Amino acid sequence: RVPCVRKRRRRCALSAQYKVPQAFVLRWQAERDTALSGARENHERYFTMNAPTQIPPRSFLRHLVAAWTWRMAWRESRSSRRRLLLFSSSIVLGVAALVAIGGLRASLEQGIAEQARTLLGADLAVSSRRAFTRIEEEFFKTTIGGEQAREVVFSSMIHFPKGDGTRLVQVRALGGNYPFYGQLESRPAAAAALLRNGSGVIVDDSVATQFSVALGDAVRIGELTTTLTGTLLKAPGETPAFATLAPRVYLPLADLARAKLLREGSLARYRVYFRFPAGTDVKKHLATITPQLAQFRLSHETVATRQQDLGESLNNLTHFLNLVGFVALLLGGVGIASAIHVHVKQKLASVAVLRCLGASVGQAFAVYVAQATALGVAGVLAGAVLGALVQHVLPRVLADFLPLQVSLAIHWGPLLQAMGVGLAICLLFALLPLLAVRRVSPLVVLRSGFADDAAKRRDPALWLVNGLLVLGVVAFAISQSQRWYHGLGIAAGLGLAFGALAAVAGLIAWGGRRLLRPSWPFVWRQGLANLYRPNNRTVMLMLSLGLGTFLILTLYLTHATLLRELFPEHGGSRPNAILFDVQPDQREAVAAMVRGLGLPLFDESPVVTMRLQTLKGQPVEALLNDAARTIPNWVLRREYRSTYRERLVDSETLTAGAWVSRASLDAAVVPVSLEAGIAKDLRVKLGDELEWDVQGLTVKTRIASLRKVDWRRVQANFFVVFPAGVLEGAPGFYIVTTRINSAAESARLQQAVVKQFPNVSTIDLTIVLQTLDGILGKVSFVLRFMAFFTVATGLLVLGGAVLTGRYQRIQESILLRTLGASRAQIRRILVVEYLLLGVFAGVTGVALALGASWALAAFVFKVGFAPALWPNVIAVALVSALTVVTGLATSWGIASHPPLEILRAEG
Repeated sequence: RVPCVRKRRRRCALSAQYKVPQAFVLRWQAERDTALSGARENHERYFTMNAPTQIPPRSFLRHLVAAWTWRMAWRESRSSRRRLLLFSSSIVLGVAALVAIGGLRASLEQGIAEQARTLLGADLAVSSRRAFTRIEEEFFKTTIGGEQAREVVFSSMIHFPKGDGTRLVQVRALGGNYPFYGQLESRPAAAAALLRNGSGVIVDDSVATQFSVALGDAVRIGELTTTLTGTLLKAPGETPAFATLAPRVYLPLADLARAKLLREGSLARYRVYFRFPAGTDVKKHLATITPQLAQFRLSHETVATRQQDLGESLNNLTHFLNLVGFVALLLGGVGIASAIHVHVKQKLASVAVLRCLGASVGQAFAVYVAQATALGVAGVLAGAVLGALVQHVLPRVLADFLPLQVSLAIHWGPLLQAMGVGLAICLLFALLPLLAVRRVSPLVVLRSGFADDAAKRRDPALWLVNGLLVLGVVAFAISQSQRWYHGLGIAAGLGLAFGALAAVAGLIAWGGRRLLRPSWPFVWRQGLANLYRPNNRTVMLMLSLGLGTFLILTLYLTHATLLRELFPEHGGSRPNAILFDVQPDQREAVAAMVRGLGLPLFDESPVVTMRLQTLKGQPVEALLNDAARTIPNWVLRREYRSTYRERLVDSETLTAGAWVSRASLDAAVVPVSLEAGIAKDLRVKLGDELEWDVQGLTVKTRIASLRKVDWRRVQANFFVVFPAGVLEGAPGFYIVTTRINSAAESARLQQAVVKQFPNVSTIDLTIVLQTLDGILGKVSFVLRFMAFFTVATGLLVLGGAVLTGRYQRIQESILLRTLGASRAQIRRILVVEYLLLGVFAGVTGVALALGASWALAAFVFKVGFAPALWPNVIAVALVSALTVVTGLATSWGIASHPPLEILRAEG
């Protein structure tokens, strides 16, 4: 025995008191020092054995690939294989989403490369907002060359005399053999050939269905009455969803003059399509003509630019969908970590036995890493198979947004990449609880309650794995974003969502201990206590439920916010119908017609087309050729549709300068007002001078004021406003706004306009609203389809989390039964527990969704945010109900175990 300090002092005092011989005291001290030294060595050996052991990477890899490790992992997993395979389903849906999206992206890239020419329909397209001049026509013929086709695109009303129906459409007057590559898909197929020969019109299939028109029926466009020869199914490079905003109508270019729709200043786009002889280097040829195109201010598009633009758009779509799938994978990784945590806790005795039998720390650790690897491989393989199947479904889901045919094929590169990401996430999450295996001492065999929490906190490997997880999430987010800081923002948002849900789970446990009162009903006390009992699953359930609620509700709230802000309802105080392309000689008659129909007349805004000629004394052509400029191309090249008036309108607010209501036509410099955003893009300020080419006449202006414009208001808003007295004599047209309160009023207005003023087009914004609602609904469906992977993963994690605690729940149930609780009480306790979890998760998910929707509205879409109450209440109720149903289903049979079972176990 080692004498304690207190005994030693007492004996020394006695030896001095009774005069013990000095030799005896020295011998006793020597024996005491030897005993203390042995105890110290045993103490150090004990803590060395139980300290976190750092395993050299080479040694660990050598153990991991050893056949003994995998044999032992297989044998040791006999009692838990089914449960582990069930837990591997947590990552299946996340991997499936990544595989499907990666395969879709590869198929789109392949399709764009193969169908690039058919997407444009030509080798080169040149376009302008005005009719081409004689000099430009000569330039096309002598300099550009090749086979040419012409197209004039504008909006107008179409009238079907058979049912007296009218509709705003996009008219395309086509001349030549366009498309040179691909074809206009029509029903019947011969309709496109008849169009090229100058016969009839082709109407969008949706319009023909809406008005129940058939082949051979009469169609009126402007003053042209012709015959319907076919319905359009698809045009080169166009998506069906956005074509519904402006249904297309094709007619021969030779019939355009007979329609008498276009006048000087009319809104139209003129295009020339070119096909060059085989072997022509289009890029080199374009380089030689680009300076002249810039001089004429003609925009152009080639197969390469169309391919690049379309590829970027589709990549943005697939990258966003990839992020949604990655969220599902992260949530599945959390489920894997929870399952491995429970598995490791149940296997601590087995690890200790292995250590007692001579296994090193590296060998024991490798056995359980091998099990986690097999678990991840099983989940990744199942996810790859499911993802390959989903890949064949996605083109149908995205059919309305894809302008090309997608070939269905397995692309091994994206598939292996998604599998690698899935396996890496699975192993990193699994390593978090597996690192505890390294700290298991043989002493656990004798002392099962032994744990070294301080060593766990000091474990550098734990910090390393957490760091790798964070770096992996950030790297993936950046790889799926256009800019690195967007990726950092996405990663930070994910971290905030996970952290908020975990923090709320911690607050529930903390608050439950302090709020619980003995006076509460037993069922409610026990249900609340289950949220903070040892080995609870509160954090896991909060993550699985709250994240799904967050994603789905964010999509819904954003969709509702966009619709409400684009088309706010203000009773009869604001216009919702627009008549445009009203010629000056028609203005009074159109106004009288509107009043005659009993409709209010809100505004009559003149519109004059002009181009920017010089900016602060510098010619625009020189600015366009300056590679160092910071002014965007579009603000220099565009045709400005400007107006003139004496006052501000209610959608405008003066932010700088002074408003000038009138000016003289003979003034050397005309004061004008610029919209603040366009002034920022042009890099101009108050007092700067601009020169405008107003259809051949140069007008010199000075910026006298800046305005903030509410572009959401349904009325004529303009970048540039001139004072009255300057542009009245310039060619232009008018925009007239009114309000209609029913479909009958809309029909009467459109029919009257078509019959009396064929060139005037009417936009009924209630129809536009319905169309936009349909498009946004399709977009929301695509996003909900991907969010389903996250929600379904959350349900799997929820079920897995309940199943991992099933054994403990059975013990608790038996104890409660032993103490006199009935089966009904136990079931009600479970209902209370899952109801509280569902409510807390739902409320947290709703709060996160409100925050995300507000951020999107304020910083991305720049609109107001005022969410409705009921969708949030319904979301919380649905999540709570789903949690209770899922929890009870996975806890089925817990209350059926008899109390005698625990007595037998204890005996």
